[in-house]
Amino acid sequence: MRKPDVLRNKKDFSSIYNNGKSIGGKYLVVFYKKNGLLFNRRAFLASKKVGGSVQRNRARRLLRESYRHLEDDIKKGYDLIFIARKSILKLKCADVKESMEAALKKANIFEKTIR
Repeated sequence: MRKPDVLRNKKDFSSIYNNGKSIGGKYLVVFYKKNGLLFNRRAFLASKKVGGSVQRNRARRLLRESYRHLEDDIKKGYDLIFIARKSILKLKCADVKESMEAALKKANIFEKTIR
């Protein structure tokens, strides 16, 4: 069974790239667009510019893990595409998480919840 919160269709990606907004950081780029749903859909990308398959997979793992930690604090109803930059390879997960949080705050879709 497929997860509904993962972006897969080419038309969804094209719509986000063409009609959405983007925020760039030192280690990642975030494309985002409202989706009208009650949950967020997301994708994590790393191009061949990042490196070989091992480096690209590590970059995507870092992005996924950072998102998992921040997921509860992100406003609902957005399509999000996270793209890794080559500079992400030198970082630890905590650094990527800080960079992702800063980008989401700049996009005004991050709201810290009190626990």
